Amino acid sequence: MEEIEATPIRSGSKEKEVIMEERYYDLVFIVRPATPEDEIKKLLAVVEHTCAEKGGKIEKTEHWGTRKLAYRVAKHREGIYVHQEIRTTHGELIAELERRLRVQDNVIKYQTVRLDEDLKRQKKLSLKREKRAARRPRRAPAPAPAAAAPEQAAATS
Repeated sequence: MEEIEATPIRSGSKEKEVIMEERYYDLVFIVRPATPEDEIKKLLAVVEHTCAEKGGKIEKTEHWGTRKLAYRVAKHREGIYVHQEIRTTHGELIAELERRLRVQDNVIKYQTVRLDEDLKRQKKLSLKREKRAARRPRRAPAPAPAAAAPEQAAATS
């Protein structure tokens, strides 16, 4: 009889989670103007739950209130604006948040902007400026013209 070697099957093997550096995002979404306040709170609870689930943190939540839109969106001329600042190390969190906002009937528009790239760029530019300023020799204050005049008079006499 032949011996057959069995290869072990990995039970419970999970995909490796990729953790990247912490990123900072702005999330702004517009809710239909006729939406009751409790519906908006439910929507915020969904966003908070998703962030907690995916390892993100909501830094700040602001209700900007009802504002006039620049153009008609889904037959509405105004909407209720909500702004959130989110910090996360998982990239799929933003994709999941946008997916959940997309399927909400009350949300008529949303936009997510990554801020940490701009902050990095500003920091890098300020460091470059400081290095350049440190490299540049500081000029000694120029002698006053009145002090130079007596020396010339003494040299000519």
